[in-house]
Amino acid sequence: MVRVIKKRILFTLMGLVILLGCEKDITFEPLQQESKLVVDAEIENGRPPIVVLSNSLNYFSTIDTAALFNSFVKNAVVNIFDGTKKHTLRYFEFRSSNGIRYAFYTNDPADPSGVLLGAEGKTYRLTIETGGKLYNSTTTIPNITKKVDSLWWKSVPNRPVNDSFRVLMARITDPPGLGNYIRYFTKVNSEDFLPGFNSVYDDVVIDGKTYNTDVDKGVDKNRILERENFGFFKSGDTVTVRLSNIDKASFDFWRTWEFTFQSIGNPFSAPGIVTGNINNGALGAFCGYGSQYRRIIIPK
Repeated sequence: MVRVIKKRILFTLMGLVILLGCEKDITFEPLQQESKLVVDAEIENGRPPIVVLSNSLNYFSTIDTAALFNSFVKNAVVNIFDGTKKHTLRYFEFRSSNGIRYAFYTNDPADPSGVLLGAEGKTYRLTIETGGKLYNSTTTIPNITKKVDSLWWKSVPNRPVNDSFRVLMARITDPPGLGNYIRYFTKVNSEDFLPGFNSVYDDVVIDGKTYNTDVDKGVDKNRILERENFGFFKSGDTVTVRLSNIDKASFDFWRTWEFTFQSIGNPFSAPGIVTGNINNGALGAFCGYGSQYRRIIIPK
């Protein structure tokens, strides 16, 4: 028995030596992908179009504010056709009071006859010429058929009576007939509108119904999520809810984008593909929004 054990130990040691002797350093050289055009474009009822163009960056690129700003495409020819007239957009850039630089295309104030404002029920065609290539996309601003009937608030369950956080509630009516897609945003006081962590929904389950639902506070996805008070507002907040009716292509883009974003860092998640609506290999989407705004003040 002792001999057998010794032989097994010997064979094990010999195997380890052989395996160690077979080790080889392997260096992976990541592929440098050709840069692609990234499009973030939208048009909303009663508001001018906003088109942000940039070039994609490689996964292992060193990214800072300067690199991000340099990725913006500043010399493209951007047009939107509204079914009657072609509108040429103008490039603008500015720096906000907190130092953030913005670059985008929108209406040219020097050409009042060319001012374009979104309208319900209309279809718009976007064309972009840059880098010797032509890109285009089409979107529709749906009629505002799905609406917020009312807003109210309630205390967070199982919290102390002096807790300052609040749950925002909404009563929403979905019109009969499948195919009503929405995206929602919230604004607190004078801050910017931010989309919900899950911001897009269809009406497969609630078709033709009036229902009550929580409205989670919108989040800045560039910041770390505050888990403990996620989705709550606070007493004293003035909250504006933007409920936007969107078409199927816009819904698919944001649904797949949010799924992919939420899968980052999860080794068990399936790889995601973001479904954009820009042709010629570009990334991103051109989205139309038929928006309704409702406001509520949560008392202190």
